Amino acid sequence: MIMIGLFAFNGIVSGCSNKEATEEVKEKVILVGTQNDYPPFAFANEKNELTGFDVEVMKEIDKKLDGYTFDFVATPWDSMFLALESNKIQAVIDQVAKTPDREEKFLFTDESYFAAETVLVVKSGRTDIQTVEDLEGKKVGALAGDSYTLLLEEYNKKAENDIILKYSESGNPSEILQDIQTGRIDAYVNDPIMINSVIDKFGLDLEVVGQPLVNDNMGIVFKDNEQGEELKVLIDPVLKELKEDGTLVELSKKWTGGEYIPE
Repeated sequence: MIMIGLFAFNGIVSGCSNKEATEEVKEKVILVGTQNDYPPFAFANEKNELTGFDVEVMKEIDKKLDGYTFDFVATPWDSMFLALESNKIQAVIDQVAKTPDREEKFLFTDESYFAAETVLVVKSGRTDIQTVEDLEGKKVGALAGDSYTLLLEEYNKKAENDIILKYSESGNPSEILQDIQTGRIDAYVNDPIMINSVIDKFGLDLEVVGQPLVNDNMGIVFKDNEQGEELKVLIDPVLKELKEDGTLVELSKKWTGGEYIPE
C-alpha cells in the first residue's frame, strides 16, 4: 500500500511537472529590438532598464496576448535591421517610419501607433537655416539607414549642392545633438520630441527651426517570413484595441506631453 501510494504521488508530481513544462513550451518568447538612447521613446533608465513610450506600448501588447512573452533587446540603430534579418530579434519597435523601401523588405503592422514629425535643429540664434534647401553645403548629422537620413540622401540625388552628411560612428542621436552644440556640425534632422528631451537632459543651447519637413506614421516591424506574418496578424488587432480604448493616447501624453496617435 505504501509503495502504491508513493507511485501515485510520484505520478501526480510528474503530471504537474509535465503540465508546467507543456505550458512553458507553449509560451513563445519574442525578442524585440529597440534602442537604449532614444528618449522618450526607448532608453535605459537609472536602473539600466529599457523604458519609454515604445517600450510601454509593447508591454501593453504583451499583456493582451496569451502564449507570448516579449523580451527587449537593446540594439544600436545601425544594426537593428541586420539583427532582424539574422533572427537575433523577431520584432522592432523603435519609431520606425513606414517607407516604400522598408515595406519591400520587411513586414509592418497595418495599424500605426505614433504620428511623428521631422524637423530641423540648429544652435540657438542661428538664422541661416530654416528649410532643407538651406542645408546645402552644410554639415548635417546622420544615422545610417534611418528615415531622416534617407530623406536627406534622396534630396542629395537632385540637389545642385549636396548636403554634407556626417554619419555618426556611435549611432547615438544625443551625441549628434551635442556635436551641434560644439560646432562640429551645423544641423540635424529628427523628431522634435526626442530632440527637446535631449536638449532638456543635457542643457543644450539648441532650437528647432522652420516648418516640419515630413509627417510619418510609425509601425512595428517584423521579418518577412511565416513567423513575421503570424506576429503581424496577432498584433494588429491589439494595436487597434489600444488605440480605441485610449491606452495609446494616455501613453503618448505620459511620455511626450501630447496626443500623437494616428487615426
